[in-house]
Amino acid sequence: MDFFNSMQISSSALSAERTRMNLISSNLANANSTRTAEGGPYKRKDAVFAATQTGETFRAAMDRMRKGGSPSGVQVTQIVEDQNPPRLQYDPSHPDANAEGYVALPNVNVVEEMADMIAATRAYEANVTAVQAAKNMALKTLELGK
Repeated sequence: MDFFNSMQISSSALSAERTRMNLISSNLANANSTRTAEGGPYKRKDAVFAATQTGETFRAAMDRMRKGGSPSGVQVTQIVEDQNPPRLQYDPSHPDANAEGYVALPNVNVVEEMADMIAATRAYEANVTAVQAAKNMALKTLELGK
């Protein structure tokens, strides 16, 4: 595995975590949206991550890398809507209240979204640190030639 492979792996993770953070931001922004273009309340969205090289043992991955194969990274394979039902809140004065006075609110749990945001931030920071470490190793290698 060379310098550019490690950078490619980390950059794929940075991109995936950025997508995850964008979805979390959208979920938080729409936590009280009772109307959407599709009708009904906003539905929470989440990213599905997948390794770009799947079904390999560690030994097979190392053999592939030694032979000049491409590194494994991560990618967002799809964005899924949470299928949990909306929260119902009694508020007969709300314009979107049904005949019984209940309003269908998004299935977004703000506390859960904040915990996911912290996890996404930490994963992003870890990958930035990995990029910096790879860069520092490459710089130290260049200094050996002086």
